[in-house]
Amino acid sequence: MNAQRGVKRNNVKKNLMLLTMVAPVAIWLILLRYIPMAGIVIAFKKYKVYTADPSLINNIVHSKWVGLGNFKFLFTSSDTLLVLRNTVGYNLLWIALGVVISVSFAIMLNEITSRFVAKTYQTMMFFPFFISWVVVSYFVMSLLDPTSGLIVKQQIANSGEATNWYHEYKPWPVILTICNLWKNMGYQTILYLAAITGIDKSQYEAASIDGASKAQQIWYVTIPNLRKMIIILLIMDVGKIFNSDFGLFFSVPQNSGTIFRTTQVLDTYVYRALMNSQNIGMSTAASLFQNTVGFILIMITNTVIRRIDPESSLF
Repeated sequence: MNAQRGVKRNNVKKNLMLLTMVAPVAIWLILLRYIPMAGIVIAFKKYKVYTADPSLINNIVHSKWVGLGNFKFLFTSSDTLLVLRNTVGYNLLWIALGVVISVSFAIMLNEITSRFVAKTYQTMMFFPFFISWVVVSYFVMSLLDPTSGLIVKQQIANSGEATNWYHEYKPWPVILTICNLWKNMGYQTILYLAAITGIDKSQYEAASIDGASKAQQIWYVTIPNLRKMIIILLIMDVGKIFNSDFGLFFSVPQNSGTIFRTTQVLDTYVYRALMNSQNIGMSTAASLFQNTVGFILIMITNTVIRRIDPESSLF
């Protein structure tokens, strides 16, 4: 009996220590992720602020129900197809480029023999991830500004004519793609690099003994071992395919209306609609739509992958 009690006490202590470690993250999730989900009800109401008691709960309780009325603007506007095309199109392009470029850079970093040089490159690639899009927008403006941009000045010096970049919509898919890859590529590269460093070295030794070249070792050893990481990140990215980086699409193009054809995405469209109509229920409905579709896509993608490769699925 005493031995059993001692085991139980030890288990309680271990569990208490583990729960203490998990507690900060659990509290953060509850406060910032689960409790705010009660606000979903605003998507089905015409939210109104009551001056007598302007508290959030009172406003939600007394606001009128409108059913699916807040969702209509997403599907009845003449810009809906353009906005959805841009949102999905950019995400599909960046998912594909992100995988290819990030995996390539991770493999190259892994092949650098000097530890100091490798760490330097990792830091340089990861640093842009922490820079605000507002700062990035000023970097871009320093190159494209119609009066003092470096590229504009070079154009004038060479041909006497300059492109008004903030009024030409055609170059912006390329500009936004470059900005997105420059800022976010380092994060995924570090993830893939961590996965590469965890590969059993004996696999490379066996491949070398069998006469495999360095390129063959990468193709037949490194990439297959990255399959799980690639698929997991792919599933997560597919879940965000109807979301977009608001800072990138709003700050970098300087909110120029003449280039909305290639810079207007769902997040910026909803924001501008909210600023014009002050309809909080409409923006909540858009967010609910994005997250619901994202959840469905994650479930579908995970189900397909589980049937093809059960070991690589999320659950």
